[in-house]
Amino acid sequence: MNNQDLSFLDAIRIASEAEAKAVEFYAEAADNTENPLGRKLLNQLAEFEKHHHTQLVALEESLCDRGACIWYEGKKLDLQVPDEVEKIRDANKMSAVAIIDTAIEIKRKAEKRYALLAEQTSDPSGVDMFQKLALEERANRQILQEAYWSVNNRGVWIPSE
Repeated sequence: MNNQDLSFLDAIRIASEAEAKAVEFYAEAADNTENPLGRKLLNQLAEFEKHHHTQLVALEESLCDRGACIWYEGKKLDLQVPDEVEKIRDANKMSAVAIIDTAIEIKRKAEKRYALLAEQTSDPSGVDMFQKLALEERANRQILQEAYWSVNNRGVWIPSE
């Protein structure tokens, strides 16, 4: 392994640690959110980030053991909201907005980090994995931006269609 490989591994470790911190943030935010839709979204985001963390750990192990990237199939956040839940007022609008705003920033940084990692590797599986991770972060950020708009402008958390 040369110095460039070590810095690439360091970047993967940093991304893995960031995912672990995101899991903690989303789990804690879910515990502190009274809104059932918000709690469900935040818990699903925690599970999603846990998946990313697991994949990054597997990638690091594969790079160290075999010198090759792993195949990453990709994952989609599937927020299933019951039909009977139409609008739920958030009793603490500012708290919800602050949580969502922080989550959006986490997603923005993660998307940028994965896009940079995709540029740093020449392994086709690695490029594919990091591009998928970046796209997943972008899609999840869009969900959060819709939630932010809903809570901030309507005072209610309305799931996106």
